[in-house]
Amino acid sequence: MTEKGRTAEEMARDQREISIAEFFEKNRHLLGFDNPSKALLTVVKEAVDNALDACDEAGILPEIKVEIKDLGENKYKVVVEDNGPGIVKEQIPKIFAKLLYGSKFHRLRQSRGQQGIGISAAVLYAQLTTGKPAIIYSKPKKKGKTHVFYLKIDTIKNEPEIIKEDVIDDIKNTGTRIELIIEGSYAQRYHSPDEYLKQTAIVNPWAHIVYKSPMGEKFDFPRAVIKLAKRPKEIKPHPHGIELGVLIRMLKSTKARNLSAFLQNEFSRIGSSSAEEICRLAGVDTNRKPQTLTHEEQEKLIKAMQRVKLMRPPTDCLSPIGEKLLKEGLSKEINAEFITTVTREPAVYRGIPFQIEAGIAYGGELKKKNEEGGEETSQVKVMRFANKIPLLYEPSGCAITKAVSSIKWRRYGLDQSANSLPRGPAVIAVHIASAWVPYTSESKEAIANYPEIIKEIKLAVQDCARKMLMYIRKQTRVKRETERLNIFESYIPLIIENAKELAGIKTKIDIKPILNKVVKKELIKSGKEEKGD
Repeated sequence: MTEKGRTAEEMARDQREISIAEFFEKNRHLLGFDNPSKALLTVVKEAVDNALDACDEAGILPEIKVEIKDLGENKYKVVVEDNGPGIVKEQIPKIFAKLLYGSKFHRLRQSRGQQGIGISAAVLYAQLTTGKPAIIYSKPKKKGKTHVFYLKIDTIKNEPEIIKEDVIDDIKNTGTRIELIIEGSYAQRYHSPDEYLKQTAIVNPWAHIVYKSPMGEKFDFPRAVIKLAKRPKEIKPHPHGIELGVLIRMLKSTKARNLSAFLQNEFSRIGSSSAEEICRLAGVDTNRKPQTLTHEEQEKLIKAMQRVKLMRPPTDCLSPIGEKLLKEGLSKEINAEFITTVTREPAVYRGIPFQIEAGIAYGGELKKKNEEGGEETSQVKVMRFANKIPLLYEPSGCAITKAVSSIKWRRYGLDQSANSLPRGPAVIAVHIASAWVPYTSESKEAIANYPEIIKEIKLAVQDCARKMLMYIRKQTRVKRETERLNIFESYIPLIIENAKELAGIKTKIDIKPILNKVVKKELIKSGKEEKGD
């Protein structure tokens, strides 16, 4: 006798809404908490990114303090403190203990955070692994009090749970401090908080970061410049990047009274004449109320929006590092003999503006390590950045790695196996600045392989590679000429003696300086002829 199946009514009783906090409670790997060492890095990363963003928005030169204490039994206390504008009391619980809550998701402009998940996910991870609440200190006014909250997340409701609340006196001006006790693992390697903070200092050269590691070591990353990057402005979506479902939602929710006003007010680069042309191509009246369009008319409208020639979206929503500041950052943290950087002009993918910056550091300490170790030249180190955030995981699935690997590096003086990263004493840094970075997952570790992005990365890196090749050739030429000069100099004493003997000169005459001058002149001349000068 077979077991009786469940009825539709019985199954219906099991159906209920799943909160976003409850979902990530079971799927924390999607947020970057899939192993203990990565979890420690992710917690530090989210807290530091929040601190830098807050300082940037307030126009404050960042002073960031990071401390990781080893509590034993794979537990660590992470403390991150900033000198930013602080957070008003009412917003503290929601910002730190409610997932998908923030100010950046609906704004189309460059920022480190995008989804309103990061720092609250770190609080959720602490709660899951140690059961300890996050402790938040925030002072929004110089002469005001410091608000203190002990917070957890009610994962069923995705709402903050305030364990304790207090107000204390504090000597600092303004700022925020977060303390989390988490389960993790620390190792001094590439995927570590140490490396993350070093790379953060490179692409944020205006930030001063002080870090105390679990080993008790203190690291000071001083600022290289005292000027912040330009603050990006918010822009409206570009018509060429809109999809039908988004357009339908916008048509339903707009406050515009007619279609012409809707197109001009809700999108960038649409004026009155282009609005009229779009409506004419779609076969709809400009005075129609947006909410009254049929599905067929909505489809015609979006097709017309794609057909009309429009200016590219404005790029003042971007805040690139800049060639000079990127070079300052690389020079500050990498002891190389040659560094070059480039910032490309803005480009567009899916109607969203983005800008690629690249840099190459070559030789110096990088070359010395190989020579001292007596090892085969190692693979170059590729530093990946998005909106001034280091990306340390998932390099193989990232557009930056794909673009760098696709370059034929033998043309630029570095060894390379087919379709792989080059080998040589170099570091390649690539930064994408975008109003909306196309990450491959919520953990924000890799950039999606959009052809437009890969093309721009290749062009930027190749620009730096050409300058590196010129430097390598120049150094090779200098080395060759020096070796030739040394050979000639070793024979000069013998030439002098033979010349004196043939001339019958017995008095002491010092003609060595004259011969040296002649030899150097001939070597310089032969070098120029070899170059084709």
